[in-house]
Amino acid sequence: MGHADLGARHSGAGDSVPTLVLRPGHVQPVWAGHPWVFTQALKPAPTPIEAGSEVRVLDVQGNCLGRGLYSPGSALAVRLYTRKDEPVDRALIQARIARAIERRKISGLPDAGTSGFRLIHAEGDGLPGVIVDRFRDVLAVQWGSIGIKQREAWVLDALTELLEPRAIVERTSQATARLEGFEAGNRVIRGDESLTHFEFSELGLAYSIPLTLAQKTGYYFDQRPLRARIKELSRGLSVLDTYTYVGSLARAAAAGGAQRVVGVDSSRDAIEVAKAQLSNDSPPVEFQCADAQSALSAAAGEGGYDLVICDPPKLAKSRKSRDGALGLMRQLIGSGVAATRERGTFVICSCSAAIGVSELMRATALGARDQGREIRVLERVFQGADHPVPAAFPEGLYLTTLICAVD
Repeated sequence: MGHADLGARHSGAGDSVPTLVLRPGHVQPVWAGHPWVFTQALKPAPTPIEAGSEVRVLDVQGNCLGRGLYSPGSALAVRLYTRKDEPVDRALIQARIARAIERRKISGLPDAGTSGFRLIHAEGDGLPGVIVDRFRDVLAVQWGSIGIKQREAWVLDALTELLEPRAIVERTSQATARLEGFEAGNRVIRGDESLTHFEFSELGLAYSIPLTLAQKTGYYFDQRPLRARIKELSRGLSVLDTYTYVGSLARAAAAGGAQRVVGVDSSRDAIEVAKAQLSNDSPPVEFQCADAQSALSAAAGEGGYDLVICDPPKLAKSRKSRDGALGLMRQLIGSGVAATRERGTFVICSCSAAIGVSELMRATALGARDQGREIRVLERVFQGADHPVPAAFPEGLYLTTLICAVD
């Protein structure tokens, strides 16, 4: 079945929505369900289109492939919201949010031990440019495009009606806002303006994270599956968690019965927040403000740990930077393997979509080889069910973790 069989033919008569046409050779990904349309894939618009406008995307035969919101200042020109020739309006936004909430309930979120999770995952929930994390009765939102920023009231009204949150906090990246051409905020935009902390639970552990800790929405919910696995693997072990941020993987290891846990991060603010979480943890985690490479080298010199975790920030921001990032990853893995005792376990994470399972496995093999060690991948862990991904959107599978046995 070809494109023309599935796309609705559009005449454009009597419709004020601007139309953009894909160049030949660029139709297949969009037709298959990819939610992004890049500037280079589009023919020039016959007349200027205002930033944030709703647009209709057609193939060269005039078949409508969907509607989305326009970002002229970005290489990502259109984010598609619907595959139908229907308006991107308040009703569509509310329906998508309601469906996202339903998906989390089906996945068992929230539950008795977890009140913090990702509520809306942008393209994964049919709402490109919208990230919403739920911290019990508080929501944190990020706007990723000028189009959805112009329609933020639709999102905020739906969230308020469906969930009645105590407060909604904006946590939009300044870099994203500049690129898209709008003003970003890091403040309470609805509800309790006296709010100072995100308070929630995950896997039975309580967290209180100040709004002033400027790290995306405030917490990395995507690693919850790994934290659950670390909790299961850690009993009786010595554990080193590098890039610990607010200590969630380290605390999971402690909750799982680890004998000793050390958490390391180069951010003094993050370490202070991590230390503040420890009142009921047993054994208490030893948090240190230090560079990960230095901590790994020191650990190797002291005989190593039974379980070593390396969860670095994004190293490859695009495919162009992948080769350099893989070199850095190889070095980090070598240091991590050297810090792991014989017959121990080494965990390496990549949050770069450009570094998938095969690339990470090769870097792991080379890093271990540099140390003269043998390594075997036991498990692969990915982002949780609250971070869904459209099947036609491989970029959405950005988080990969390998759990390895080191000999």
